[in-house]
Amino acid sequence: MRSSVEIYNIRTGETGVVWQTDQLVEAPNFAPDGSYLLVNGDGLLYRVPIDDSDDFDEVEEIDTGYAVRCNNDHGISPDGSLLAISDKTLLGKSCIYLLPAEGGSPRQVTTKLPSYWHGWSPDGKSLAYCGIRDEVFDIYTIPVGGGEERRLTHGEGRNDGPDYSADGEWIYFNSSRSGLMQIWRIRPDGTDVQQITDDNYGNWFPHPSPSGEKVLFLSYDADVFDHPRDLNVRLRLMDMDGGNLVTLLELFGGQGTINVPCWSPDGEEFAFVRYEPAA
Repeated sequence: MRSSVEIYNIRTGETGVVWQTDQLVEAPNFAPDGSYLLVNGDGLLYRVPIDDSDDFDEVEEIDTGYAVRCNNDHGISPDGSLLAISDKTLLGKSCIYLLPAEGGSPRQVTTKLPSYWHGWSPDGKSLAYCGIRDEVFDIYTIPVGGGEERRLTHGEGRNDGPDYSADGEWIYFNSSRSGLMQIWRIRPDGTDVQQITDDNYGNWFPHPSPSGEKVLFLSYDADVFDHPRDLNVRLRLMDMDGGNLVTLLELFGGQGTINVPCWSPDGEEFAFVRYEPAA
């Protein structure tokens, strides 16, 4: 399997390749200054520079201390100073940690496990994540300093993939409460739940744009359970209320393609990973 880390421009419809590798890499985040992408591979994190060169030797491993079993749920704080990671090295289940963006020693945030990070609040003060408690998948938030987690959903189907809107007024997420996995949104205090998509696809990982105008998400065929890798999928774009929904790309991907926030700071582009099956 070959991984192709790419950037799509929503104005031009053009796609550019940033990095291609025979290593399995996943889930690109844009740095807040737009200078690099953060990806994971083999339990580690890497910084991939965004420039016009083809020198892939510049890809840099980030020091994550003892956390060497990171999954693809990671992200950079709005001010660019911190990384949120989800790692199971010490505790055997995914736990959310914070560490300096340049690398360093992780600090544990969540105590209840497993917890899978998915979003920073725009003010950088809270984290949104999927937690599995007694085999129930729900949406939670927690202050970056740790403490008590706030449960926003309560077992209405499987709830996953939370990400904040740019104004902090909504948390978008995917839920199977209506049958097929669809896109929903909820207020950060757990009120005013609204269904946004209602179609014959399995819709995952909604990411509101920094402009506050659009939401990007990934769609599987209706018969696909969960969010597996190595399938033909679609990247789709819609207004914040679900209007003007269009398919931007059809590609071979799935798990790892856009699991985490992936928009450029100006909201003009997003990063994703395309996979190429072995011949």
